[in-house]
Amino acid sequence: MAKKVVLGSILLPKNRWKLVAYPLLLVGAFISLVPLYWMIRSSFMSMGQIFQLPPIWIPHPIRWENYVKAMDVAPFGRYYLNTTFIVVRVVLGTVLSSSISAYAFARLRWSGRNVIFALLIGSMMLPFAVTMIPLFVGWSRIGLTNTYVPLILPAWFGGGAYNIFMMRQFYMTIPRELDESAFIDGAGYGTIYLKILMPLTKSAMIVVGMFSFMGSWNDFLGPLLYLNSTEKYTVSMGLRMFQGMYNAEWHLMMAASTIALLPVVVVFFIGQRYILEGIALSGLKE
Repeated sequence: MAKKVVLGSILLPKNRWKLVAYPLLLVGAFISLVPLYWMIRSSFMSMGQIFQLPPIWIPHPIRWENYVKAMDVAPFGRYYLNTTFIVVRVVLGTVLSSSISAYAFARLRWSGRNVIFALLIGSMMLPFAVTMIPLFVGWSRIGLTNTYVPLILPAWFGGGAYNIFMMRQFYMTIPRELDESAFIDGAGYGTIYLKILMPLTKSAMIVVGMFSFMGSWNDFLGPLLYLNSTEKYTVSMGLRMFQGMYNAEWHLMMAASTIALLPVVVVFFIGQRYILEGIALSGLKE
């Protein structure tokens, strides 16, 4: 009996915290999801229903024709293809190059490694506005503006300082005894990376790929700088052009925004557990 009382006194505070935490989490989730629901809900309404007071939370009737009109007035199918063409190559380049770079920083010993890594981390403090003009001038001098090359090629050369840092931290959590055992068996650096370490870093690579996907899909400034032809526009550029043309048609704007946002939401919900796992494990060991 005394044992049950002691156990109850130990577990009771945790249950009390849950009673407080869960309602707060529900309220926070509701507040975060209201704008998303408001956009989707408005995309199925007429202009009059959107601004009606008190607000209508469930659209009736559901106006699917808003999506048909949005797709008719702007070639979002073409924008989807253009964006997918860029995103697939950016994700592949980012995942592969950041993984290889992180492997070199985490597992190999070479002269100047720590200095170069410190400079790499320091580059994260530079805002894009600082490098924007020199990059544009450089790409224009070699005649690659109005092409997808400036948007794709940088991803194949490192994949970004943040991605390299996160992958390196993940590699640091893997015991070095695996490398040493493989060396004893005659494996080289490439074999160790491909056959041993890469399968163990699947969750971190998925996280890097998801962040890269969301960043590339939502990128607006890059296409704005380098793309001039409307047939090469991405989804973000097409949505901005749509906004300029149909600024007063809020129901069509909400439909077009939902079309543009849908892939990001789907990818996030599919891989959210990998995001939590990858971030949690990336900082376990220095």
